[in-house]
Amino acid sequence: MKFKVLGIVLILVLISCQAQQTGEQAPSVEFLTPDDSANRPFSEAVRVGNWLILSGKIGINPETGALPPGGIKPETKQTMENIKRTLEKYGSSLDQVVKCTVMLADISEWSAMNEVYVTYFPDHKPARSAFGTSGLARGARLEIECWAVDK
Repeated sequence: MKFKVLGIVLILVLISCQAQQTGEQAPSVEFLTPDDSANRPFSEAVRVGNWLILSGKIGINPETGALPPGGIKPETKQTMENIKRTLEKYGSSLDQVVKCTVMLADISEWSAMNEVYVTYFPDHKPARSAFGTSGLARGARLEIECWAVDK
């Protein structure tokens, strides 16, 4: 989590420096946090100019509060649905995603995850990084964060 925050801060600094060099005004920054997330130490998303940067999402079903049974494929599907819902909530869509980072609890599940992941991007392929981790929040099999532009 600390590296995510540092990465976002670094990118914001670079965007600000670029704006100063070209004489443009630095883009506004808006931290988007829903009312029900008061105890979370991060924003659900951050809007920087026309960029929408989502925090990592896991496959928690918002109705049940649980991960779906059945392994990596159903969890990937729920994670992507959560991403889709968040993007739409803040005025973007999967069509506007330009970069994703996929973190897997077990990198050997990459192929199975990818079978589901690619169905959400039939017309364009965002840049993507994927890596294995030593564990994820709430026992999740994967976490995906995305960058998109506003519509």
